[in-house]
Amino acid sequence: MSKNNKPFHKQDLNFVFGKKNYTVMFIGLAVIALGFILMAGGGSDDPTVFNPEIYNFRRIRLAPALVLLGFGIEVYAILLNPNKK
Repeated sequence: MSKNNKPFHKQDLNFVFGKKNYTVMFIGLAVIALGFILMAGGGSDDPTVFNPEIYNFRRIRLAPALVLLGFGIEVYAILLNPNKK
């Protein structure tokens, strides 16, 4: 029997993405979450009453644009090369 002085289960902690990638991914997720938060609401307590606030600029234009921008940031974060300086 030979004795090894190395630890039994030492894992190699090489992550696929770097710190910069994860930072940009977090920013993208925050933009997506903000878009969905802006899209929420606009309902009515009484189902027989129509609330025209559901068709305002914030819910129809701004919120979906933020969600698409967030997905674009996520794609950029995935394609970003962390080793490039």
